[in-house]
Order: sequence, then structure tokens, then C-alpha cells
Amino acid sequence: MTYTAQSADGRTVTYTDRKRYLWFFSFLLALVTPATVALYFWTGSAFAVFFPLVYMYAFIPLFDLAVGEDTNNPPEEVVEQMAADPFYRILLHAAVPVFYLSFAVAAWFVGTQELPWWAIAVFAWGVGSVHGDVLTIGHELGHKTNATDRLSAKLVNALIGYAHFCIEHNRGHHVWVSTPEDPASSRMGESIYKFARRELPGTFKRGIEHERLRLSKKGKSFWSMENEVLQGYAITLALAVACVALFGWHMLPFLVLHHLVGWYGLTQANYVEHYGLLRRKLPNGRYEAVQPRHSWNTNHIVSNLLLFHLQRHSDHHANALRPYQALRDFPDLPRLPSGYPGCYALAAIPSLWFKVMDPKVIAWAGGDLDKINMDPAARERLTNKYGRHAPVAQAA
Repeated sequence: MTYTAQSADGRTVTYTDRKRYLWFFSFLLALVTPATVALYFWTGSAFAVFFPLVYMYAFIPLFDLAVGEDTNNPPEEVVEQMAADPFYRILLHAAVPVFYLSFAVAAWFVGTQELPWWAIAVFAWGVGSVHGDVLTIGHELGHKTNATDRLSAKLVNALIGYAHFCIEHNRGHHVWVSTPEDPASSRMGESIYKFARRELPGTFKRGIEHERLRLSKKGKSFWSMENEVLQGYAITLALAVACVALFGWHMLPFLVLHHLVGWYGLTQANYVEHYGLLRRKLPNGRYEAVQPRHSWNTNHIVSNLLLFHLQRHSDHHANALRPYQALRDFPDLPRLPSGYPGCYALAAIPSLWFKVMDPKVIAWAGGDLDKINMDPAARERLTNKYGRHAPVAQAA
């Protein structure tokens, strides 16, 4: 598809989106579940259930490494046309039933096959990791303002029981991102496991409070039928009841683990997206406006296609309403060493994550540890290790 527009100085600007049909790769994650079930029946081995984990944390990082990065940006003159093109929006909506089908296949598999307990646990872990991607779709649709998009966001978030996500993300995280007050912004020296213990309850509490405030301004109770968070949880409950009714009570452990792992998928994304980055506090007590430099960025093609450009996170936070297909790269951004799945694997081993990322954070802050969003419990250790003003050449 080629877009044509006029520049301010009268030039004709043309742009062809060469990734237009590559966005169909975003459906591959949903197809991992039926592929795993097919592999199980083909091999007759319960070890087939490891496929989603291998795909997520090994294959995708290797594909990212092999294919490389894409720094191409659409010209600003054609962004409005790209944003109005219904093709990209249709893909998001189409992904919702595809992921529901993926979940149905997973539930049927667990509910009808004689699997050892360890295989059910591994399968729940793997497909939970894959289905955590639904929040990427809910994230993109949840930033839209029309009722249809927001309904689809609600439906897809409910698949893993994360109904509070959209309101928390839009009214909480986007306001407080890269500040110590944000439970969804990780701190330098904070392991992903410590972050999860702070982020999961913190974002849940903030999402509930924002919905309570929204309803109270309309003169309604939190328990109103208009409560969008409760609506989402009702969908999740209905899905669980259907699974139990069809396949029995043994589905509950699978569903609980599946949903928790899906939640942890968002935790992993939040952890790598803003690690250690800090917005400056102004003399009036407010924080500076969010800039592209307050989010870690990556242009790895494969994982960006799978995640609807979520990894161009810098432009997203600076321009929250810009659609995924039009997100831009900038030359002087803090950059992750891999796409998100590779960073998730790295973060799972905190010592390796700190070794790779702490010097990057210090270089981003110009060597000044006071300009870093740092875990208070790790401050003394990190100051002793690097010094309050670390040489940038040494930190880079």
C-alpha cells in the first residue's frame, strides 16, 4: 500500500508500507497452542508441551538475532492516512477471536487428554506465556476512544483475567511512568521477581481505585453494572465456569496457573520497558513531560511484528494515541539488547540482567546515579560499586 501526501513546502511525499502484510505474523503466537497439540498427537509424547516455552524464549530471540532490526519510519505527512487505514485496525479485532480459539484448544486439550501433572503445569506455563500477548492487543485497542475498540479490548483482556489493565494503564502508568511512584516502572537494582511483588498488587489496586473514582464522578457505586473492571472479570468467570462445566473441576488449577503466567507476561514487559529510567522532577513538584528517552526501545523486526510494534515503546509513551503501524524510531534512544522475549529470558537471571543493563542505565544518566530510578534497597550497594558519579566511558 502506497500513501501520498503534500509536505508543508509543497513537495509530494510517497511512502510504501513494506510491513503491511507482514503484520499477519502477529497471529503466529495464537497458533502456537494448536501447533503444540498437533505436535503432541504426532509424536505421542507429553514432552511436546515444552514447545510454547521453547518458541517464546528461544526461537523468537534467535529469529530476532538472525533477521535483525528495522529503523524505517513513515514520513510524518502520511501518518494521518496510515492511522485512518482500516486494515491495521481490522487486524487487531481479528486477533481477538483467534486468541479465543487458541484458548479453547488449550482448554479442550487439558480437559480431554490423560496428561501427567507436570505436563499440565508446563503446558499452562507455556500457553500462559503465549496468551499473555493478548494484553498487547488490549493495550492497542484500549488506547482508542470508540466503543467498539474498547469492547474488544475488554474481551481480550478477560481471556487471562486482567480486566483492570486498560484503566490502570491509561490513567495510571501513562501518567506516572518512569517515576518512583509508578508500580509499573522498574528500578535499577530491582530484580524482576522483586518487581513482580510490587507491580502486580500495585497496578491492581491502582486500577480498581481509578474505576471507583470514574464511577463516583458519575454518582454511581463501585458495584454498578457500569463498572468496566467488574464486567471484564465477569467474562473471565464465565469462561472458567464453562471450562469446569465441560471438562470438570480439574480445569481450575490449569486456569489459575495459565492466568497468573499471563499476568506475569505483562510484568515482564513492564520490567524491561522502563528499567532504571527516571523523569526529572521540576521545581513546582511536578515531573517533566514524558519524552521518548524515558522508555527503552528496540527495532527487532520479528518480535515487533508479533507484538504490534509494542517495542517501539519510546514513541508510544511520548504519543500515546499514535497507532502501532505509525510508531517511529529515533536515533538517540535507550536501546534494549534484544526484542522483548530475549530480554525476558535475560531478566529471568537477575545477575545477567544487571550485568548487561545497569551500565546502559548509567550511560543513559550521564554517569549520575541521582538521575536514575533506583531501588532504595540497592542504592548503597550500587553507589559503592559505581560511585555516585560513574565515568560514562566506563559505564557504557
